[in-house]
Amino acid sequence: MVIEVQPPWKMYFDGVAHRERAGAGIVFVTPQVEVMPYSFTLTQLCSNDVAEYQALILGLEMAIEMKRLQLQVFGDSQLVINQLLGSYEVKKPELRPYLDYAKKLIGWVGDVTIQHVPREENKKANALVVLASSLSLPNQAHVTICQKWVVPPLNEGENELELLVAIFEAEKEEW
Repeated sequence: MVIEVQPPWKMYFDGVAHRERAGAGIVFVTPQVEVMPYSFTLTQLCSNDVAEYQALILGLEMAIEMKRLQLQVFGDSQLVINQLLGSYEVKKPELRPYLDYAKKLIGWVGDVTIQHVPREENKKANALVVLASSLSLPNQAHVTICQKWVVPPLNEGENELELLVAIFEAEKEEW
């Protein structure tokens, strides 16, 4: 019996917190090099370290939902990565629940490797977190970001120009 071993997915995460808002960015890269980006606005004010843990945890929860049993995790937070690997101890008690939950999720995923990467190698996740944190509107409206090419390239169907317009109403949450 031959068991086919699937190559692991890659997950890049990043989190950021500002005075009035915070965000998380996660990028999954499949073995076929398909990129799946996710951007989250965090609804609570928090520190940068907590935002980094939030991003990691969101990504791990998504990996579990997608049934990814092999995962390479990359992040640019030395603190979070080294606490996960056990080389740094947790000195801030408020970070302990995040570390414990992340370790629990890692156990559920299965085969996980964790590695620190320089910020330059985490650009996609960083761009998503900047997007999420800058779109945190004061009244907590949700903004849907869509990618669309509305005018076909000139070499394809020059005579059949069809314009598509999509309008999304921002949903407002009551807090």
